[in-house]
Amino acid sequence: MASGWDARPPWRLGRLPLLLCLLLLRSPARAAHIKKAEATTTTTSAGAGAAEGQFDRYYHEEELGTALKEAAAAGPPGLARLFSIGRSVEGRPLWVLRLTAGLAPPQLPDGDAGLDAAGPLLPGRPQVKLVGNMHGDETVSRQVLVYLARELASGYRRGDPRLVRLLNTTDVYLLPSLNPDGFEHAREGDCGLGDGSPPGGSGRDNSRGRDLNRSFPDQFGTGEPPSLDEVPEVRALIDWIRRNKFVLSGNLHGGSVVASYPFDDSPEHKATGIYSKTSDDEVFKYLAKAYASNHPIMRTGEPHCPGDEDETFKDGITNGAHWYDVEGGMQDYNYVWANCFEITLELSCCKYPPASHLRQEWENNRESLITLIEKVHIGIKGFVKDSVTGSGLENATISVAGINHNITTGRFGDYHRLLVPGTYNLTAVSTGYMPLTVNNIIVKEGPATEVEFSLQPTVTSVIPDMAEATATSSTVVLPNIPPGTSSSHQPIQPKDFHHHHFPDMEIFLRRFANDYPNITRLYSLGKSVESRELYVMEISDNPGVHEPGEPEFKYIGNMHGNEVVGRELLLNLIEYLCKNFGTDPEVTDLVRSTRIHLMPSMNPDGYEKSQEGDSVSVIGRNNSNNFDLNRNFPDQFVQITDPTQPETIAVMSWMKAYPFVLSANLHGGSLVVNYPFDDDEQGLAIYSKSPDDAVFQQIALSYSKENSQMFQGRPCKNMYPNEYFPHGITNGANWYNVPGGMQDWNYLQTNCFEVTIELGCVKYPFEKDLPKFWEQNRRSLIQFMKQVHQGVKGFVLDATDGRGILNATISVAEINHPVTTYKNGDYWRLLVPGTYKITASARGYNPVTKNVTVKSEGAIQVNFTLVRSSTDANNESKKGKGDSTSTDDASDPTTKEFEALIKDLSAENGLEGIMLSSSSNLALYRYHSYKDLSEFLRGLVMNYPLITNLTTLGQSAEYRHIWSLEISNKPNVSEPEEPKIRFVAGIHGNAPVGTELLLALAEFLCLNYKKNPAVTQLIDRTRIVIVPSLNPDGRERAQEKDCTSKIGQTNARNKDLDTDFTNNASQPETKAIIENLIQKQDFSLSVALDGGSVLVTYPYDKPVQTVENKETLKHLASLYANNHPYMHMGQPSCPNKSDENIPGGVMRGAEWHSHLGSMKDYSVTYGHCPEITVYTSCCYFPSAAQLPSLWAENKKSLLSMLVEVHKGVHGFVKDKTGKPISKAVIVLNEGIKVHTKEGGYFHVLLAPGVHNINAIADGYQQQHSQVFVHHDAASFVVIVFDTDDRIFGLPRELVVTVSGATMSALILTACIIWCICSIKSNRHKDGFHRLRQHHDEYEDEIRLMSTGSKKSLLSHEFQDETDTEEETLYSSKH
Repeated sequence: MASGWDARPPWRLGRLPLLLCLLLLRSPARAAHIKKAEATTTTTSAGAGAAEGQFDRYYHEEELGTALKEAAAAGPPGLARLFSIGRSVEGRPLWVLRLTAGLAPPQLPDGDAGLDAAGPLLPGRPQVKLVGNMHGDETVSRQVLVYLARELASGYRRGDPRLVRLLNTTDVYLLPSLNPDGFEHAREGDCGLGDGSPPGGSGRDNSRGRDLNRSFPDQFGTGEPPSLDEVPEVRALIDWIRRNKFVLSGNLHGGSVVASYPFDDSPEHKATGIYSKTSDDEVFKYLAKAYASNHPIMRTGEPHCPGDEDETFKDGITNGAHWYDVEGGMQDYNYVWANCFEITLELSCCKYPPASHLRQEWENNRESLITLIEKVHIGIKGFVKDSVTGSGLENATISVAGINHNITTGRFGDYHRLLVPGTYNLTAVSTGYMPLTVNNIIVKEGPATEVEFSLQPTVTSVIPDMAEATATSSTVVLPNIPPGTSSSHQPIQPKDFHHHHFPDMEIFLRRFANDYPNITRLYSLGKSVESRELYVMEISDNPGVHEPGEPEFKYIGNMHGNEVVGRELLLNLIEYLCKNFGTDPEVTDLVRSTRIHLMPSMNPDGYEKSQEGDSVSVIGRNNSNNFDLNRNFPDQFVQITDPTQPETIAVMSWMKAYPFVLSANLHGGSLVVNYPFDDDEQGLAIYSKSPDDAVFQQIALSYSKENSQMFQGRPCKNMYPNEYFPHGITNGANWYNVPGGMQDWNYLQTNCFEVTIELGCVKYPFEKDLPKFWEQNRRSLIQFMKQVHQGVKGFVLDATDGRGILNATISVAEINHPVTTYKNGDYWRLLVPGTYKITASARGYNPVTKNVTVKSEGAIQVNFTLVRSSTDANNESKKGKGDSTSTDDASDPTTKEFEALIKDLSAENGLEGIMLSSSSNLALYRYHSYKDLSEFLRGLVMNYPLITNLTTLGQSAEYRHIWSLEISNKPNVSEPEEPKIRFVAGIHGNAPVGTELLLALAEFLCLNYKKNPAVTQLIDRTRIVIVPSLNPDGRERAQEKDCTSKIGQTNARNKDLDTDFTNNASQPETKAIIENLIQKQDFSLSVALDGGSVLVTYPYDKPVQTVENKETLKHLASLYANNHPYMHMGQPSCPNKSDENIPGGVMRGAEWHSHLGSMKDYSVTYGHCPEITVYTSCCYFPSAAQLPSLWAENKKSLLSMLVEVHKGVHGFVKDKTGKPISKAVIVLNEGIKVHTKEGGYFHVLLAPGVHNINAIADGYQQQHSQVFVHHDAASFVVIVFDTDDRIFGLPRELVVTVSGATMSALILTACIIWCICSIKSNRHKDGFHRLRQHHDEYEDEIRLMSTGSKKSLLSHEFQDETDTEEETLYSSKH
């Protein structure tokens, strides 16, 4: 394999004529540029000559330190401090010169005295740093920063007004060389074009061959960064950054002439072309332009560097990742992990130009450097102080509404928030204080707007000394020990006390799952951003099974990656429960009576970035996409605009899948139990009471009273001396406001009561302290779990068959928080002791209310038996002489089993069970071209031939097949009794997400057939048709990552196919769908997937169209939206439509985007099939990296459609002899019409509720009845027709008698008339003949009209839209 330095580009220096080389060395503006290839291309080391004079030589070795001392001496006393932040690999000092007015005399002489020699910080003075020579062979910055130091110091001494003002208000730090070793290996005149030298020879890397600008922790890192032992220069810089509160920074490089800004890389890590935007993109562009606009070459945007002469940068600036991807860069580290805004400045095309060019380089950059430093004063600045003491609050959080990037205050409570001109709302938050928001702050061009915050402590009273004295660690007791427990029994304590990184934790969990298989089950909820498993350990006497009546409990740890105590405590708890089961009565009873789920780490990626000993930082807090997971859940008061993260989606699905009753979320950073609500409507720090406030206080106290230090209420005296929590508990919002938190979502969206437990003041304590944390919390952990057995529990049963009623509601009078029953009708309702009026209700049943007294010793069992309401009795014939009865197929046990499955899957958390128990290892990493799609579908058919059938519906304009995949246990066999559903995508080729989702759905179903019982039964009883790409020609033209482009939207003939579904369809694609799918009229439901927003639309798309069956259509759309994690919230937050509001996430098509000729309108009108359109993402063609999350978001909704198609009304029509009647007309609610299929079957989806049925068949009496449609089951109806013995509504005998008499009278009259007429002349004969001729033509016309009318009413042929609209499934009133 060729090495990187051996594969030289053709424009390398070694292949250029000597004359060109000399010209390059003479012109810094035309020097070499290999920036984009620098990761693999390096040059040889060589010595560099020195010359005399200020601008005619580079400073080597000790010369650099001497030059900096001279620069410091150029200013007055108290202006400068020279110190070193550390040493390089080869022991060279990393010099920093600090320049700011008013410094006290140094305690140590200037020199290599370390960070302590920097001197104290100055209140309110923002810190700016400039770092040069990070790559040793990029040398201009090294010299320019020395010249800048001289300029600033001497300018201050001579009284230059601008420089005096700058240094009086700014704390400036200049680090000329971060890589002094590399500099000594580089050679003057090497412009970076290379000469074939081996890697490392150019001086670019440090002495261990490490690129310093690839060695920082990275939010999008694909692997571990180099060990800091390999890069002591990086370690020193990180330590220096952490010790300070830098506001602004410049990282000075060479190899081009441009100002680059974050982010430097993206999750995709595509080599070039991805604009990786920060939340402060406008600020970064402003800073970059400030530098570029003052540089004579940079501002042109055309550096003309050799090798890239045509490369241009608009305004002389570029987004880093858009230029080229740099993983592990310094500028991103500054922004993500510190307060600092850093940009990267490429100063010259030639990396190491001759010294003779240095004067020109200084002149090019002087004004830009000074201007950049001045920009530290833009935005908003001020102090955050304690309103009682007036002291500054360090590490208070400053957040800007609408910008997802916070900063924190400095040592004196001072802050500087860089912002471009505009109007902002600013919030200051500090632990133990009420947050404060200042609205409508106007930022203008120029000096920062000053805004001061004075925060009120949440509790200002002082706890008496006596309380502190009595609540000591010696008071810990072991209450609530079960009867019969010997006081001398000592349970086995854990022994594994160390920090478990992911591989270690994985081994630990597998070991205990293997050693204790009778009480454990290890499972995963999914994967983190970096593909680490989200493990859960279940501990139960019957693992893997929900035992009816047994409550389920969970602990979640390590949600914030750097808050690690919860992670370790849960591993300790696993060990404790496993080792003591069967020997310790308390543990044994708890495991036998409770299904326990323990999730040690919700954020394993963040944990791996965190650092031991961390007390207050945010390093590792967020997930790998840099989102705070405890601000990522849907919120009742605030619209959460951040994308829902994979970890959040996995946990929400988990919570919906299991009937959790009680939970705790384990955190760190304080010592208190925090209970809902976590925020309030105004966003203020006030007591935000939930309906179950008393219950939450009780369960919170059950934890805190077992932890003596927590119970005292003064957790972190050294860090937060004024913080006090009475009895160690607090209402979340009263402490500080947390929108998007997990505990509130649990309470509002599931049956689960969750609290958040802060386990200690130090977020990542040292390993030696872990045993102490276990000892402090072990009793609390056990006692809290026992609270799951408080309140009321029981079953809600059906009085008819004694079966449990799923999803019945349990409501408590005067407490506005109902809970629902699980599969077997079992429920749990936490309550404090007292007397309550409790009601059980369920749709289709009469409610039952009971008075219940709850005591403190365990939960009281209360069962409810409900009787079905009269409107649910759909087995009675309401009107007419024929029979109309329901059937439950009692003789078919498999049918009963399937009905039970549909009922289970229809529960609020039913579908999560499929997703958690099914195989879902899908390769969603790229889009499928037409060729790939065709091969994928053929591959499915080859691998799953028994359940798949692939056909082509027709061809596109460019002769590509429009594939149709059927998935069924009997593919391509007509089974009219089974419902048929179709999924269609790709009608617009520029929106291919739907195509990929349908391919994923197809593979998911095939993978799980005969493996997952629910999926197997759905396939066995459903005919599923998938058309993944309706517009393959347009798809081939569309481009990935084009979020708004219309390229590919139309077909090859430039026709929008969603406007061509008419009786005169002109395009081959629409004709194929109409003729081979829609006009078959055998589908019960159709789901179309599109892109461009996040919502569902229902018919009609055509304007001014009244929708008669709106409730059913809206119900189907809402079902999809409600199973999507955020679609139902109605806030797509699409670019340029950020204020768009779609109630419930559903809307009638014409109200959203009105147009004629749509597929769903045609489906309803001519196919007798309801169709909804799902818009899956704001971006038409998002990056392939987003496909896994899009699948996760839509998977449950797609599966819900497979369940829903089995509901509504299923019927069978026959006569009294049992003969099926096909083509009978079933009229529902006097408007919706369907026809019975072959075999007399019909099926129609209807919204839950009571519906009227009229059945009409030629030659039979019309039948009338009512049917009650359930939300979780199909209603089955059998209609039996009587032969119609009535003529004109009268008895047949009477009609025959009257007809006979009438005919006799007519014959007699005719004879008389004939006799009279016979004596007359025959002169009228011709005229009479003509009259009869006209009469015959009239009868023919009547007969023709009658035939046409009958054809229009009963035939399946349709002439045009207006003539037949009243005869459709969902007819409309005009």
